[in-house]
Amino acid sequence: MAAASVTSRIVLRNILFATDFSEVSRAALPYAMDLARLYEGKIVVAHVVPHEPYLSVPLEPIPVDLDVLWNRARQNLESFAAENSFGDVAHEEILHRGELRDAIADIIEKKSIDLVVVGTHGRHGLKKVVLGSEAEKIYRQARCPVLTIGPEAVECGQATWEIEEVLFATDFSEASLHALPYALSLAEENQANLVFLNVSPLVPYQYKEAVEASIRRKLEALMPSEPWCHPDFVVNFDFPAQGILQVARERSADLIVLGVKKPGAVVLASHLPWSTASDVVSAAPCPVLTVRA
Repeated sequence: MAAASVTSRIVLRNILFATDFSEVSRAALPYAMDLARLYEGKIVVAHVVPHEPYLSVPLEPIPVDLDVLWNRARQNLESFAAENSFGDVAHEEILHRGELRDAIADIIEKKSIDLVVVGTHGRHGLKKVVLGSEAEKIYRQARCPVLTIGPEAVECGQATWEIEEVLFATDFSEASLHALPYALSLAEENQANLVFLNVSPLVPYQYKEAVEASIRRKLEALMPSEPWCHPDFVVNFDFPAQGILQVARERSADLIVLGVKKPGAVVLASHLPWSTASDVVSAAPCPVLTVRA
């Protein structure tokens, strides 16, 4: 495997902050603000209003001035923007009606979004395990990277998000390597330590040392030939999600970077409780950046 070329700086000019006005969503906003300041970008604050319930007898669309749901959402969005000080960060608010997945995709295209930021409650109860969270629908479908802030990341968060330790987890698949440039660029931009991690299945004890050495060499090959930091290469033998979360906690990671597969390749797996990305996002002690292949 050839060494990665020196990465170019990623650009985050337009950051989409998707909100449902919940406390978790509000707690995720500072992360979007910190990135906007770092990259001198703009924040697009968006809320999606669902379609009107299906009626057996089609009716004419409700006039906007009589649409209670729409007007309530508009007031909530205005209040949300007013209650949160954006300071010197440029921003705008967008209210969109439709299915969440389609609405987010439309905003991403029309506003040339480079990154989506969203908060999530994590998984709670059978419904979430079967259907997946709203955040999961976004990062599985979005054409740009998505930064998800889960409940544990909110509890562990500080007043200012300082990225000092970046954890890049890879299984060497095309999907995971698609996220590598973001891990390299964000680590370089913040002069952060970069941990390359591979979580492998358990192997017999007599083979463990040789397997670990082989995987470590593959991890080292991912680092540019002219390193700008002191990277670390870690091989962990565990189930994928548990292994990633363990290392993230041990290293006090400030950001986890993961590649996720295209939705067509994991239609069923994207809603199963053992989906690696979903399990990591819902329990991570820090924000998780997912990059779709």
